[in-house]
Amino acid sequence: MKKSSKIDIRDIILTVIGCAIDAAAFSFLTYPNSIVSGGLTGISQILNLLTGLPVGIMVIVMNIPLFAVAWRRFGLRFIVYSLIGTLANSLFIDLFDGFHLVFTNDTLLASVYGGLMLGVGSGLVYHVGATTGGMDIAARLVRKKYPYMNFGTISLALNTVVVVAFAIIFHRVDSAMYTVITMYVSSRVINLILYGLANSGVCYIITMKPKKIAAAIGDHLSRGATILKGEGAYSGKERDVVLCAVKRHQIPALKRLVSELDENAFVIVTESHEVFGLNFSNIAKID
Repeated sequence: MKKSSKIDIRDIILTVIGCAIDAAAFSFLTYPNSIVSGGLTGISQILNLLTGLPVGIMVIVMNIPLFAVAWRRFGLRFIVYSLIGTLANSLFIDLFDGFHLVFTNDTLLASVYGGLMLGVGSGLVYHVGATTGGMDIAARLVRKKYPYMNFGTISLALNTVVVVAFAIIFHRVDSAMYTVITMYVSSRVINLILYGLANSGVCYIITMKPKKIAAAIGDHLSRGATILKGEGAYSGKERDVVLCAVKRHQIPALKRLVSELDENAFVIVTESHEVFGLNFSNIAKID
């Protein structure tokens, strides 16, 4: 189910707050310590160091053609929210630049805490379905043409080009290395905000006692299970597979249950960031 096209004032406020946090990280931590940002902000940072032009204004100017191309390709809600995010982020960057405030001159601390703040800010913006423009829109446009490509991979590739360009132009390989730390921390925080701590596990249990194990999962863990029909690739024998989704903290109990009922069972546990449906997240909230 797609997000409603309705403009929500709460989402706008969250977008603006996220942009303020993002800009604060840039102005007070990463930029003063020569940690280059990815995307158009990073390109603007390079041009700022070469020409002295304001970063925020350059970000807005470079976003104009991207929005022009994206206007007909994405929904009105996405364009409006992303426009708000782009303008807010650019204005906050130029506003905070006038404070001449630096939280720390320790580059390692700046890369870690800068990544933390960038992750919180960007996470809030992405959570409501908006962006701050720039490479986010570019990555969406590329993925629309090449849907088999992963969005995260496209974004990483585009940002890597900017970071490498910074390192080459200013001979600052050390800054590029610190930037990797910032990007890593930021991505982890964004995932935390978007998916939360309560990640779930998907379990595949190949067993000779599928009904007993499925019943025990329902009785002891209050989780449903599905019995799938499989076939051994080598033996050609039919095998039953019990499929179930559980909360992460229930996985040890599930393993104990299976061990008690069938010590010869083969169990595969995979991580799942999102599970929708009964006793999990509301399926109506799927983007």
